[in-house]
Amino acid sequence: MKKIFAILLASLGFSCSNAQKTAFSESALNEKLLSVNDGELYFKEILKKHNGKTVVIEFWASWCGDCVKAMPKIKEIQEQNPEVVYLFISFDKTTEKWKEGMEKHELKGFHYLALDGMKGKFGSAVDLDWIPRYMVIDKSGKIVIYRAIETDFEEIAKTIQLLK
Repeated sequence: MKKIFAILLASLGFSCSNAQKTAFSESALNEKLLSVNDGELYFKEILKKHNGKTVVIEFWASWCGDCVKAMPKIKEIQEQNPEVVYLFISFDKTTEKWKEGMEKHELKGFHYLALDGMKGKFGSAVDLDWIPRYMVIDKSGKIVIYRAIETDFEEIAKTIQLLK
């Protein structure tokens, strides 16, 4: 009986630690990101601009091989869902590399750079442990997919369809 209780407790702890978050933490919302025109914006200001719309966020970097390999899939989703807002948040190490990567890969959407890298405050605030990483936010601002990776494009596409 003790063994069963311990297993149950361990599994509850695991499932809670990987729970689907439905809102961003205050810490994430209050982090500043750099916009393409070199202006800094709080993450909450970026999200507020897109209130009432479905939003897909991709966390990426130009040096990330998995990110580059996944780009055709995100572009396909964009073509099929042009009414959705696409935010690309880069973790490149310099603004030059970030801007070069945007141009080279012809990413269409709104672009921002996390100023302190993947392991910085913003990356930690959104539980970033891998890139590319994707999130889907519904029209009410609720996070409906918190942690998706490049193998989850089918789930992302289905979720977008359900949110229409």
